[in-house]
Amino acid sequence: VKVFIHARALLRYNAHSFSIVLQGNGNVWTLVFLFLPHTVLPKQNGRVAIVTGGARGMGYETARHLASLGMHVVIGIVHTPFEFLNEKGASPSQIRNVIVVCVFCVLFTVEFLFLDLCSLKSLRQFVHRFKARALPLHVLVNNAGIMLVPEGKTEDGFELHFGLNYLGHFLLTNLLLDKLKRSGRHDACSRVVTMSSATHYVGRLNMEDLQGRSCYSAHGAYSQSKLALVLFTYHLQEKLAAGGFPVTSNAVDPGMVDTDLYNNLCIPAQAAKKPVAKMLFRTPAEGASTAILAATASQLEGVGGCYFYNGERTESADMTYDHNVRAELWKQSCALVGLQEA
Repeated sequence: VKVFIHARALLRYNAHSFSIVLQGNGNVWTLVFLFLPHTVLPKQNGRVAIVTGGARGMGYETARHLASLGMHVVIGIVHTPFEFLNEKGASPSQIRNVIVVCVFCVLFTVEFLFLDLCSLKSLRQFVHRFKARALPLHVLVNNAGIMLVPEGKTEDGFELHFGLNYLGHFLLTNLLLDKLKRSGRHDACSRVVTMSSATHYVGRLNMEDLQGRSCYSAHGAYSQSKLALVLFTYHLQEKLAAGGFPVTSNAVDPGMVDTDLYNNLCIPAQAAKKPVAKMLFRTPAEGASTAILAATASQLEGVGGCYFYNGERTESADMTYDHNVRAELWKQSCALVGLQEA
């Protein structure tokens, strides 16, 4: 059997793949094995990143590309992919994902640390364990999230979307800020990249009812959490710039991506979504491309306080530019998670 490498460009994504092609007895089998970073992305040797929810979907694609660029990647996650092997009824796709992640971890410097964004206690324990490693921190990707889940509460009593998508990342980022500040340099800033969504444009923020207790709507709760993330991103950048710290904060919009987030749609909606997703939705790799760009691109060195879509700066919702709204949300968020407002 003759083995050779066949290069293939993925035009819709800032990366190249290469395939291992096995040829013999007149048959050809192609295995897409690795993705090589696009040449515009610089090597990241010696840098350390944390990616929340990085074991599947866009988080996995983000973590994989950061690692392939030379970063040491720490994935914060509740359940590692390997735990699927201990579950009865693991699907072939889940088993395949475990195998892929195994190869990923062998090839690159990647590790998993337990992190439950629904628990303030778990968040603090995660940060304590990470800091005990005495590693620097150059990139924090706030990626994990839930969408359109039934009404529920986190361990600390927060509405699920608001608690996990927003407050969890708010606290995590603040607890890691000292690491980010010490690790960054003015010619090589540390970077906070936060995953938002186009749904933030229709989000509503009721400062008197951030938990949506008066009238719950899954879509409203999700869009509010994504709006809060953009407000947080901008206010964080404002504080960092005012202090002269070598850290930047940006939000990214991945577009419509075919991930497990849509599993909470009703059964008829899921059935209707499948053929549409194949034609119109982005793959997780495509969706992750803007986050990867924001985390590594040389042309974005020192650039913060931006909302990126399709790799370019885009205007976010009008409300996100209101300093008073940002400041009030920050103040209330500090009170909710038990942080002293700086």
